[in-house]
Amino acid sequence: MMTSQFRLNAIWRETDPKNGSMILTLTNLSEKPVSGFRLAYTSLLRVSKDVITHNATFIRRFANFHEFDPIDGLVLAPGESWTFELEKLTHIPKHRNDGPKSAYLTLADGTHVTVATGDMALEGRPSKTAGVLVPEGKLELPISLSPWPNKISVSQFADAPVALTVARATRAEKAAAADVNGLSDRLFTDIPNPFSLIDVPAGLPLNLEQNEKLAEEAYAIKFASDVVLMQYGSAKALINGLISLAQIINGPKEDPSKFQFPSAGSIEDAPRFSWRGSHLDVSRQFYPFESVKRFVDILAWNKMNVLHWHLSDDEGWRVEIKGYPELTNAGAKRGANEAMPAQLGSGFETYGGFYTQEQIKQLIAHGQSLNVEIVPELDIPGHCTAVLAAYPELRDPDEPQESYRSIQGYPNNAINPGLPQTYKFIETVVEEISELFPSKFIHVGGDEVDENSWMESPAVEALMNEERLNGTMQVQAHFLGKVQKMIKKKGKIVAGWDEVSHGGGIDKEGGTLMFAWQKPEIGIALAEEGYDVVMTPGQAYYLDMAQSEEWQEPGASWAGTASPQTTYEYEAAGDFPDEHLERLKGVQACIWSEHLITRELFNHMVFPRLSAIAEAGWTQPENKNWLRFAAQSRYLPRL
Repeated sequence: MMTSQFRLNAIWRETDPKNGSMILTLTNLSEKPVSGFRLAYTSLLRVSKDVITHNATFIRRFANFHEFDPIDGLVLAPGESWTFELEKLTHIPKHRNDGPKSAYLTLADGTHVTVATGDMALEGRPSKTAGVLVPEGKLELPISLSPWPNKISVSQFADAPVALTVARATRAEKAAAADVNGLSDRLFTDIPNPFSLIDVPAGLPLNLEQNEKLAEEAYAIKFASDVVLMQYGSAKALINGLISLAQIINGPKEDPSKFQFPSAGSIEDAPRFSWRGSHLDVSRQFYPFESVKRFVDILAWNKMNVLHWHLSDDEGWRVEIKGYPELTNAGAKRGANEAMPAQLGSGFETYGGFYTQEQIKQLIAHGQSLNVEIVPELDIPGHCTAVLAAYPELRDPDEPQESYRSIQGYPNNAINPGLPQTYKFIETVVEEISELFPSKFIHVGGDEVDENSWMESPAVEALMNEERLNGTMQVQAHFLGKVQKMIKKKGKIVAGWDEVSHGGGIDKEGGTLMFAWQKPEIGIALAEEGYDVVMTPGQAYYLDMAQSEEWQEPGASWAGTASPQTTYEYEAAGDFPDEHLERLKGVQACIWSEHLITRELFNHMVFPRLSAIAEAGWTQPENKNWLRFAAQSRYLPRL
């Protein structure tokens, strides 16, 4: 059964390592001829302003959205194709998914028809797959446990019990066991509950004891043939230890040829870093609420304790703000009949969505039950095309319409710091976000503001004269300084990408948290400046980066490639001088979703690299082992 009446194929023709052209072919698979149509497609491989076209007329580009007309009078008969070629594009593609991600035709009568797209082919030389990215590996001990504990000594094994029974536990301990049972049920539907709240035949008693001498997240387990004893430092440590025990008992039930249950020995464990996070971009691709909830489950299973929720970007605003309803009425949608055109995998039909405040409350409660803190990010002052689509009054009307473009090609995409209504908007949003999210952090973005932003805005020119500011970065620092004061009034702490330090930066006091993403050296520089730092360099921890240089391996490549082994072996502390190590608060994966247009692509690119970063956040370097991790990784859950 044919799923589309039209198909768009792409070929990259490389003329030399720095030049080439994209050849696009539209094939009519319908039973009728078409004429007078226009082709639209979305692609991260964008045309430049001086693009050269062959056999087509370039109409417009809006960031990743492109439109072309065929030459006058073209009639595309059934089974025939129209081919055109584009020279002078924004970059040289490196991987098969660098071409069009979605497409549609606008017909002569104004109706739209979806056009199927596929991987871009490479002309002139063979393209290869990455091959095996994760080897079979080798277990050190037949124990299912990830991240690997920091001290483990096991000398004997036995058949796994039916369940670990907590009949004599406290109410809070039983509730925690029930929460971890639910977690295991959701992630591994075919494995029995690891815990029982009552004594059961062939069950093994689990005695739970709080030990205030242990650190907040630390736990200790002693295994014997007739009982398991677990001590824990706090409620967080209780969950950590129960998740470890769930993994240990689940392993032999999932694969008895690889895993066994300890009957003599001990584990003493505590995390290396306090911040063990993963960022999730839900703007470029909108993930349904239940998918985000499952992602929180996956973080918890990996003992990651932060979901950095990237809730806004140019492509969509994803959180309900009652004081500004157009943010979700207009700013959460894109399509042919919406304020924003299609982007990155979406077509003419309305695409998007947002999370209601009630859903967010549910997710926060879900995360709290599993030790996962939800940290909101609202990306300002740049990356605000969706905001400006909903509230254009946050842009200076006297500023030329395309006086600057972001690195992604969005024109004038930063809200204006010279307008009073901008601060009223931010104050309202901060008020609602502060009330909604109990996290002590609010992430303000602050990244990728074009160096020419606002430089033709009369409102910003007046601000610069009044405050004696020089250039875009000083204007941004002034703006973010005001935002920081609003956030502090709500008892919260500012977090931001490393560019927040530019232009003089913002107040470092009170734990301002910076995320070093552009390269590892920036993290050290930020710590030397007095900022607390989370390491999330694109070269190792950006999970949208391709895992191999081969053409057939999907992903981005601006930071190079990061195989699972590269990600696993990256050391966040690196060259940090000893006197600044206390500033290094932890590590974080970043999941940018431009390329992740299907669940299959998401799973291929995110896993097992996410679990590799989880182990970097938990396990001391001397206790890590790539082959042991590789052997365990195939048993870890996916979205």
